[in-house]
Amino acid sequence: MSKVLHGGRISSIRKDVAKFTSSIKDDVKLSKAVIDINKAHVIMLMEQKIIKWPDGAKLLEALSKCTDIKLDSSAEDVHMTVEEAVLKDVGWEAGGNLHIAKSRNDQVATAIRMELRKNLLSLMLSAIQMQESLWETAEKHVKTVILEYTHLQPAQPVTFAHYLLSHFDALERDLQRLQETYTRVNLCPMGAGALATTSFPINRERVAELLGFSGIVENSIDAVGSRDFILETTAVLTLIAVNLSRLAEDLIVWSTPDFGVIELPDGFTSTSSIMPQKKNPEVLEVIRARASHVLGDFVASAAALKSLPSTYNLDFQEITPKLWESIESINSSLDMFAKLIPNLKVSADVSSKALTSFSAATELANMLVRKYNVPFRSAHKIVGSLVKLLIESKQTFLDATPELLQKVAQDAVGIKLIVSAEDISASIDPFKIVETYKVKGGPASTEVERALVTRKQHMALSKSNVSKMKQKISRAESKLESTVHSYLLSASPENVRFKNSNL
Repeated sequence: MSKVLHGGRISSIRKDVAKFTSSIKDDVKLSKAVIDINKAHVIMLMEQKIIKWPDGAKLLEALSKCTDIKLDSSAEDVHMTVEEAVLKDVGWEAGGNLHIAKSRNDQVATAIRMELRKNLLSLMLSAIQMQESLWETAEKHVKTVILEYTHLQPAQPVTFAHYLLSHFDALERDLQRLQETYTRVNLCPMGAGALATTSFPINRERVAELLGFSGIVENSIDAVGSRDFILETTAVLTLIAVNLSRLAEDLIVWSTPDFGVIELPDGFTSTSSIMPQKKNPEVLEVIRARASHVLGDFVASAAALKSLPSTYNLDFQEITPKLWESIESINSSLDMFAKLIPNLKVSADVSSKALTSFSAATELANMLVRKYNVPFRSAHKIVGSLVKLLIESKQTFLDATPELLQKVAQDAVGIKLIVSAEDISASIDPFKIVETYKVKGGPASTEVERALVTRKQHMALSKSNVSKMKQKISRAESKLESTVHSYLLSASPENVRFKNSNL
């Protein structure tokens, strides 16, 4: 327990208990936010004439010296550490009023939101950087045909660009969720006090304005007693983790000799200590594992918050580190992907694999429907029977003659079917097949090129939005510091002009 709180309701506290409940090791991230909160609060107290102007100036000067404050491992938390430093500097007469009309409860909720919004902006930029990596790589592979899989079985040919854009679009939704979360995080709880506001005539909107928030969390109980903004953030991080882990899994599987779709860059792999031929996808495996950590942090946080009584509980303190850990895991994973993706080597020859895997079967059936008026279910049965026959005789679609297809059609569905060899040949070429998939959202080169143009526009818009949000925070920080400087130079409120604005 802080020395400031000694001698009141609690006379002393055991050192091992203080260490057990202390949050100081996790408060380093919040130091600047806590100091800025105190500055904004003091400015508001001065403007509202709740404290004397000279006392307020002393507090602001002391807070300005706290930039290099040391967080002692024996301290209770960053809030009391800052208050103790101010008291030591200016004494109890002025320093004892730093905590008028506020509580650690509204301070910590505000500080977490301030730090979190910066982290959210960093995550958005990391996601955009990975999108840029996906986009630039896709642009180089508009006509690079690969086989895609369902149930890990060869399914249909697509382009590598089309595949990469699928992950671009998943990241786009992640970005939208981060931006939506930011709007709810960017609300200020200050002024809620411990849970019921205060009898002092404070101006909550003024503090929110000085700290760069877009508004306040109005209800005081909700302001100090909710951590759904943390849970919402970790939920979004979990969705990102799921998407990244699926990409990692694809690349791990596709890099094996059995699949041979891609080769991973050497710098992101390792070899075996005993088997010299090995090229192990360790970076991707770590990303896949850390996605599990993020999911675990979300579940742990939800479990900690479930069934808590209303208002503030110290259980909240236990979930905040999980938030920072999840953010770090996702940020670093996005960074690794952004660097890895441009260096992937893609196998450009899928012809033989397409033949042996019969991935042209769907298009062969489509051709029978389109050119020979065969009902699709009949065409499906004909081609399925043909594939079975060819597999049993260790042959491929290259061995599918018009005569063989006629016999299979008669045996399978009882119809007479005479198909030209040219139609069969055109239907089993994976490169020609891909170019026929011109439906919006398909892998044909013309459609992928259109998608690349629109995705580039999405990236530009996302960058602009993030830039505006960062600028708003920067302007608020500059305004806060200029206001502190102005008030330090003024002997009385009559010598300065300040504006109480409503957000």
